[in-house]
Amino acid sequence: MTFTNYTGSSSSDTHPILEVRDLTKSYGDKEVLKGVNFDVAPSEVITFIGESGAGKSTMLRCLNLLEEPQGGDIRFQGKSILAPGFDRKAYRARVGMVFQSFYLFDNMTVLDNCLLAQTKVLKRSDKEAREKAMVLLDEVGMADYAKSFPDQLSGGQAQRVAIARALSMDPDILLFDEPTSALDPKNVGEVLRVMQKIAEEGMTMLVVTHEMAFAREVAKRVCFMAQGKILESAPSHDFFERPKTPEAQEFIRTIHL
Repeated sequence: MTFTNYTGSSSSDTHPILEVRDLTKSYGDKEVLKGVNFDVAPSEVITFIGESGAGKSTMLRCLNLLEEPQGGDIRFQGKSILAPGFDRKAYRARVGMVFQSFYLFDNMTVLDNCLLAQTKVLKRSDKEAREKAMVLLDEVGMADYAKSFPDQLSGGQAQRVAIARALSMDPDILLFDEPTSALDPKNVGEVLRVMQKIAEEGMTMLVVTHEMAFAREVAKRVCFMAQGKILESAPSHDFFERPKTPEAQEFIRTIHL
């Protein structure tokens, strides 16, 4: 499997593709993000781990502007995405997102799900969009299901379609929000294998996950979150072998690798 048909970020660029500074987010009186800071290099794969309620998914949704931050800044290729006049629609087309619950359109076939944004947002011709979609569906092992509807698929199959759909937009970054947490255990492996291959091909990826083996073996860096902050950021193997903060040390003791 070779994902040759997407345009990922160039690994030769040494500047961060994404910079997050002092990001805050609250819901009423509940402060969910309390000053999140990190940079993302092109082709870097970062996993965000921690207990439920740490703010991981909220942070990811802020990066894609599905949630509006209250404070701080997010800079994409040097430009603030929160600045007045910033083209948010164009930005969302370049920063794809794969959700926990797939969000495929039930009334559309697998192929049509992969065509819609290509033709509506990128203005590709139907022929070009179909060629792109079929290549990517083949690469995630779903080409034979192109005429199927989402309710005819297993959870793992639906998630692989969602990944192909995201890749069809030629994103610079892919965000994954707990992409395997809604799957049966037997379907988790097939999705993780696709994600690993995308990572190996150089896609910049930010992954909120509870899959610790993926975080350890595939990600270049782990960001451990607790209480709305990144308490620790380190190369993956260093984090799992030598966590520095008491919170991370306790977290490592409670998981099974």
